[in-house]
Amino acid sequence: MIRLLIIGLFALLAAPVMAQDSLFPDIPKATGEAHPEGNEYWRINHPDMLRHDRNLTVHEGDRQIQASISECVTCHAVKGPDAAPVTIESDQHFCRACHDYAAVKIDCFQCHSSVSEDTDQALLLPGQMLGRETELDALRAYLEGASQ
Repeated sequence: MIRLLIIGLFALLAAPVMAQDSLFPDIPKATGEAHPEGNEYWRINHPDMLRHDRNLTVHEGDRQIQASISECVTCHAVKGPDAAPVTIESDQHFCRACHDYAAVKIDCFQCHSSVSEDTDQALLLPGQMLGRETELDALRAYLEGASQ
């Protein structure tokens, strides 16, 4: 009797795992060019690269970096049933596929967008946004006002 109960409990717990094709997360395919270093390299090193390149951007002002979050989101955006990119709130989001599996909390998207921006705006550098006050103009206006 106890053996049957143990076997039944084991079968009940194993059923969700058996229903999946794999024990690994279902990672959505990216668009665009493949990483020259290979996917395995990026799977292992992306946290360090994002931190390193974040420091280059924040401390040195270099915005032409390889591992920016906006670059990642552009190629790894997953579209939902409405053909719009899903946000980090969706369990289909590229980052969540692995991070949920590994039980790793990601806080990037508390400040950064989890979906690709409109291409006509995302590809423009500061100072090129047509018909809008740029960040630099706003900073100049603030500094001029503060010095009076």
